[in-house]
Amino acid sequence: MTDHVIVSHDEWIAARKRFLAKEREFTHLRDQLSRERRELPWEHVEKNYTFQSDKGTETLADLFGERSQLIVYHFMFGPEWEIGCKSCSFWADNFNGIVDHLKQRDVSLVAISRGPLQKLQAQARNQGWTFKWVSSLNSDFNFDYDVSFAANKE
Repeated sequence: MTDHVIVSHDEWIAARKRFLAKEREFTHLRDQLSRERRELPWEHVEKNYTFQSDKGTETLADLFGERSQLIVYHFMFGPEWEIGCKSCSFWADNFNGIVDHLKQRDVSLVAISRGPLQKLQAQARNQGWTFKWVSSLNSDFNFDYDVSFAANKE
């Protein structure tokens, strides 16, 4: 454990207020960024992307299911890796609980990784994850959307 500075109550309150001002500024910046994300234009996707899933081969359109909107979480899991990214796994621990909330808002959620489907399925079983997670291993999807880079393309 690291050593921390010990101060009086008044000094702590002053430090907390300085920090709170920075937190508020960050919140306003995050709100602005979120607005800008929602205002991004949509794209008509013409390329026929396919993914490997528990159901076999699915297209990008299939991933929407019965919903008109799709959230794609790019889960970092390289083809040669044995497990996925630790940070992505941390966030994925919360996905099961939000799927039903998203469905009520006409939204589907899918995690997409370049790892082989069998490795994705093994990690999902080990973690107790039931959200939709597909492999884009044999697809250009990750490269076309700049979440994987040509230097790593196999």
